[in-house]
Amino acid sequence: MARTYLLVLGCVLVLGWCFQTQAQEAEPHIHVIVDMVQLNVAVTDNKGDYVTGLRPQDFTITEDGIVQKIATFAEGNEATRRVVDLTPNEKASATPGAAGEASGLGSLVAGADVFILFDTSNYMYRGFVFAQDAIADFVRSLETADKVAFYSYSRNLLRATPLTADRSQLLRGVRTTVAGDDAALYNCLLLTLKDAARFTGRKVVVVFSNGPDNASMVPPEDVAELAQSTGIPVYMISTQQAKLEPVSTTVFERMTAATGGKAYFAKTWRDERKAFASIRDDLAHLYSLSYYPQANPNTGWRAITVKLTGERLKSYHIRTRDGYRPQPARISASGASGSVSESDPN
Repeated sequence: MARTYLLVLGCVLVLGWCFQTQAQEAEPHIHVIVDMVQLNVAVTDNKGDYVTGLRPQDFTITEDGIVQKIATFAEGNEATRRVVDLTPNEKASATPGAAGEASGLGSLVAGADVFILFDTSNYMYRGFVFAQDAIADFVRSLETADKVAFYSYSRNLLRATPLTADRSQLLRGVRTTVAGDDAALYNCLLLTLKDAARFTGRKVVVVFSNGPDNASMVPPEDVAELAQSTGIPVYMISTQQAKLEPVSTTVFERMTAATGGKAYFAKTWRDERKAFASIRDDLAHLYSLSYYPQANPNTGWRAITVKLTGERLKSYHIRTRDGYRPQPARISASGASGSVSESDPN
């Protein structure tokens, strides 16, 4: 009788364990994607010189008026570090000052992925070769950028050379481009930004355009909002041909300013090389800051404000993107163990 009782009890325990295990396996595990907002910030003095040596505590970031805590920080080409990982000596070691000359083009834009978008529309017939020369020189100078992509556009986008570290492949892509049809700049810039947004880390889009857009279906406001929301600065180099068209001039200036980039209007083809050099210099002196947004009920456009703290820093000027639209909430269920992971930073 005792043996029978023990046998029945054992069977009940085994069955109970099996049911519990099956129930646990049936329960979905939730994966929550946490967005990090990344900012590229340029700081200049009243003379337009770059200000170096600033520290995380010198910056105050607000989103819709809500103060944010800086999560990571880097200056220029240095490796990005978590703010909590900085030692007291590192936090107090630097003193702000005007930037001097760059040590060399090879160290500018280190660690960045650069997407070049070249206008091959019929606006470019005159001086097409000069434009190719300027872009080729720019590609050669990006020695320590992580990777570079070269795209061209007229009515359609041509991904001549996808993101690569092979400079010879990029130069072949530049030299094999040919002049095309009408210009659909905003359509093609939107596709370029979507490509760039798929990659993690620091990214920048450099557009070389010689005229206005006459074939796009996408409004420039949508393109600017995507660039802001994905945190990708847009730099635009154009000639006086585009500046003769007031609408294009205004759009170029507003779009680049909203994303933290710059617009250049070259008077001559030789000035284009100076514009490319200015972009390299700008990228070399950007501060990279990021934060995890505090609780905010606003699911629409969120305004970002970056300021410098302290009386001695108030006279400096800041350039960065002015906001973003949060990506849709991404919560997935699976049988794997629950986890929280960082998405590609905004």
